[in-house]
Amino acid sequence: MRYGKFAVIGLGTFGMSIAKELARRGAEVLAIDNDPLHIEIIKDEVAYAVVLDATDRKALLSQNIQDMDTVVVAMGENFEALILTVVHLLELGVKKVMARANGAQQRLILEKMGVHEILSPELEVGRIVAERLMNPSLVSFIPLPDGYEIAEIKTPPEIANRTLADINLRSKYKLNLITIKRAFEKNVNGEVITEEHIIGVPGSDTVIFDSDTIIVFGTNKDIQRFIDINQ
Repeated sequence: MRYGKFAVIGLGTFGMSIAKELARRGAEVLAIDNDPLHIEIIKDEVAYAVVLDATDRKALLSQNIQDMDTVVVAMGENFEALILTVVHLLELGVKKVMARANGAQQRLILEKMGVHEILSPELEVGRIVAERLMNPSLVSFIPLPDGYEIAEIKTPPEIANRTLADINLRSKYKLNLITIKRAFEKNVNGEVITEEHIIGVPGSDTVIFDSDTIIVFGTNKDIQRFIDINQ
């Protein structure tokens, strides 16, 4: 299996977490920053870690940056340096350039430049926190284009101990059940611990327990409606 080659430029908290997670998942990662301390921190966790001025076109070429599947420009403080770096990457023909934007104005500029995908970590974190506060039963969610999302929801009381056929998620709520995460007790060295496991593809006769977590796909509105009706 090919996991891909990625470069992450800018190793603040955001860029560092992206680079480490990509490496953890088996990708070949080139980590770039102009601060030797940041490179020292990450050098043992990625394939390559280089102290480099990313605004220098020749320096980027020296790392064969144009051969990367995706380059993530995660600089957070110096927007001028980010723009210059993005210009070089686009001119060099990098297949996919992702760049961080702090605010609507920066996002607009990057869109006009032709950046393939724009990241707004502060907005995403804010949305996730607000969603969790408004809906305590919502464990996590993945926003998708066109108003859809995948949501992980604690079983609402109104559907607990009923079969999927009885609940009828698809026709009644316009939701598709992806799977169920279920808690199991396990004896480890005489101590009973609880572990959660995915139970695979549930059938129509599968009973949803009150301790289960269901993972569903649907529109934001339909998921919110399902939570409101059954809480």
